[in-house]
Amino acid sequence: MPAGLLSFSPPVSALAARGQDGLVPTPPPADVIEPHAPHVNEIETRTAFEQRLAGGTLAGLTVQGLRLDLDPVPDLRDVDVTGTLFVGCRFAGREVGADLVRRGANVVPPFSGLPYPTQPSHLYTADELAAGFAEGGFAGMYDTRVYAHFRAHGGALPDVREALGQRLHDHGVDNALADATRSWLAAHGPQSVVGVMGGHAVPRGSVAYRMAAVLGWELARADRLVVTGGGPGVMEAANLGAFLAAWPAEELSAAIDVLAVAPDFTDHDRYTAAALAVRKRYADGPALPSPRPSAPGTGWARSGGLAIPTWLYGHEPANLFAGRIAKYFSNAIREDTILRLARGGIVFAPGKAGTVQEVFQAATKTFYGTDGASGAYVFLDRTYWTTELPVESLLRPLFAASPFGDLSHTIHLTDDVRDAVRVLVQ
Repeated sequence: MPAGLLSFSPPVSALAARGQDGLVPTPPPADVIEPHAPHVNEIETRTAFEQRLAGGTLAGLTVQGLRLDLDPVPDLRDVDVTGTLFVGCRFAGREVGADLVRRGANVVPPFSGLPYPTQPSHLYTADELAAGFAEGGFAGMYDTRVYAHFRAHGGALPDVREALGQRLHDHGVDNALADATRSWLAAHGPQSVVGVMGGHAVPRGSVAYRMAAVLGWELARADRLVVTGGGPGVMEAANLGAFLAAWPAEELSAAIDVLAVAPDFTDHDRYTAAALAVRKRYADGPALPSPRPSAPGTGWARSGGLAIPTWLYGHEPANLFAGRIAKYFSNAIREDTILRLARGGIVFAPGKAGTVQEVFQAATKTFYGTDGASGAYVFLDRTYWTTELPVESLLRPLFAASPFGDLSHTIHLTDDVRDAVRVLVQ
């Protein structure tokens, strides 16, 4: 272990709590909230496209975000495209798309003038978000350029054209996220996904940062998929721990020391440069392989876990330690997605309004069983959550009145990272 790591609630009758008087809604049906089987009619790679094309028909398929203008350019003139949906695809010329429409296809082309794809076919990687940093610093990064475009086109209230582009992008991220997590969930189950929430302003190198990093390190080593909101502070620390899960604890401490030379995320260039330096230092992986082989397609989960950030908070530098990054324009979708995935429990490190919002947004899902059974609620720093922000005093009686019985036992307060991990992996 690295050195130095260390209200009011109105009475609710039992009858009302169980929904017998109609005051408490029932959760949605399972077919609404549970993950679905892969959509076999969706084509997201050029290899899959070529295989279908060889059969002479694309009828009824959805082709997403492919560059069909690159060599070898496919010949679609004699292919059955009845009911085919091409969304976000690029063709060799406008006439190709027009011909497809004439023959029964539906074509939603990528919007021109946007710095982001209108139908991304995969989740982002740290290298993709940081592209351009070497040449133009923080201002030249892909992530920053998209944020500048977002601000220049209305921010959270975009015009119609921009809104459509953003919605298409976010749907593509939804789809890519389902694809990316499917293998992990199949191998480990939904209770293996743990959320880590907490303050974005926690400086690198602080005790709180080191605790969150060790938490992520321990969880990833225990076969838990670490999910964060993708920002700096506690969120970056947890993904950093997961990023270095295959390395010894001493290396995690050393990496934090490197990052601590740029502790404040508002110092954008130095903050990002330090993150990229750590990524480069550990790019080749540890000398010894992981004792637990990963299921196919899930190696990224043990190399940083998952981050789900938003361009609404694009002024904060990207968290570059997650194995995959599902970045959204819509913060509402992003928040709901994090909490829907974190079925194996959530750790709440100290934070302010945003973290408190997440506590009770998650509590709503648990109370009503909206997404099925939830895991533990672990509050790290007992004094903070009982004195400074006494969340427990409201949450515990609320959970005791759940329609599914007394859930107050799922609430845990601790000052010890090891104890938090024990609760989550028992």
